[in-house]
Amino acid sequence: MQYTITEAPMGTRPQVELPNPKILEHLGEEGMRKLISDHYDLLKQSNIRGLFPPTEKGFELAKQHSADFFIQICGGERHFDKNRGAPRMVGRHALFKITPEARRIWLESYIMILSGLDMSDELKESFWKYLDIFSIWMVNTSPEVNTQFHS
Repeated sequence: MQYTITEAPMGTRPQVELPNPKILEHLGEEGMRKLISDHYDLLKQSNIRGLFPPTEKGFELAKQHSADFFIQICGGERHFDKNRGAPRMVGRHALFKITPEARRIWLESYIMILSGLDMSDELKESFWKYLDIFSIWMVNTSPEVNTQFHS
């Protein structure tokens, strides 16, 4: 499967389609939590690790929140709503300087995880399309801004 990162101007909100619920059926909640955990573990080693909580406890909580969100949008239990309220992800991410480069690193880390996942290309493509388009919504800082990434 080919993973293409869609370019879009900052501040755009392209229409996004929720992932196929069969993804969650295939992975189960624990499998989805592992997928998200593995993704975050890659991010912890990346140049955007400064966007995530510095403590192990905070980092694990961020993994849990993210997994709760993805379980919910894939048709599973509404863990995110129950634990944190309505997602409103653009607002939740407004505190972080997310550049197009940070988005690219985030997506490339997902490519690494999805490529090795035992799941049909059809389901991977559905999940990828969601990640690719929805992540455009999160970009809130132009590349010209001097953002401090850890190297």
